[in-house]
Amino acid sequence: MTTITEYIRYRVRAEDSDAFEEAYTLAAVQLAAAPQCVGYDLARCVDEPDHYILRIEWTSAADHIDGFRGGPLFAEFFAPIQPYLSAVQEMRHYRSTAVHGAGGSVPTLYEWLGGTDALERLTTVFYDRVRGDELIGPLFAHMDPDHPRYVAMWLAEVFGGPTRYSQERGGYHHMLGQHLGKAITEPQRRRWVSLLMDAADEAGLPADPEFRAAFTSYVEWGTRLAVANSQPGAHPATEAPMPHWGWGVAPPFKG
Repeated sequence: MTTITEYIRYRVRAEDSDAFEEAYTLAAVQLAAAPQCVGYDLARCVDEPDHYILRIEWTSAADHIDGFRGGPLFAEFFAPIQPYLSAVQEMRHYRSTAVHGAGGSVPTLYEWLGGTDALERLTTVFYDRVRGDELIGPLFAHMDPDHPRYVAMWLAEVFGGPTRYSQERGGYHHMLGQHLGKAITEPQRRRWVSLLMDAADEAGLPADPEFRAAFTSYVEWGTRLAVANSQPGAHPATEAPMPHWGWGVAPPFKG
């Protein structure tokens, strides 16, 4: 997936700088919740402290303009920063070029693992294993034939790929509904993880330590959350944002 980076350059009076940063702290809550937003940061110039640059990475310019600006999160994003609109000196989208060094563009996990084809290969292998498993097979006894493809869509979005799960399947809210009331046990969770890791090997996902560390990190987080949400009497947040998973502390090494 090729992303688009939006740069917004501000010139903010020194006496307003604390309030400006606080406003973006509030606005950033909506960015973090937006499936169209891959990442963001606000930087302050060292040489001229009244200059700021906000960098937002979007899944595409259209996703930003039509998806985010036209969506339900924009109003709450815009409200705290609206007073600083007159301080904007530039607001443009940029696409990375082929000119970059070792510290340049880092691929998303989605790109690194091989995209949708690789994820559909993974979920096909995985659910073939699940169906015949005595411990977790009963949880999937009435599985939709398209379930492996839907899970691949979910993983694609989580790992920085297309946002189809949010657009076509209802995002986090829908995935949460698949676990409510299932009373998943810890042994079942561990078997799920074990079978998925075996399927990742069989499906030929990258085996480098950096990718597998990030992949395993998400799987541990996601399965533990699923267990907690599936218990009788659980009251999970139903409108939480889609998770977006990155490399964490170990990005891919380019020697």
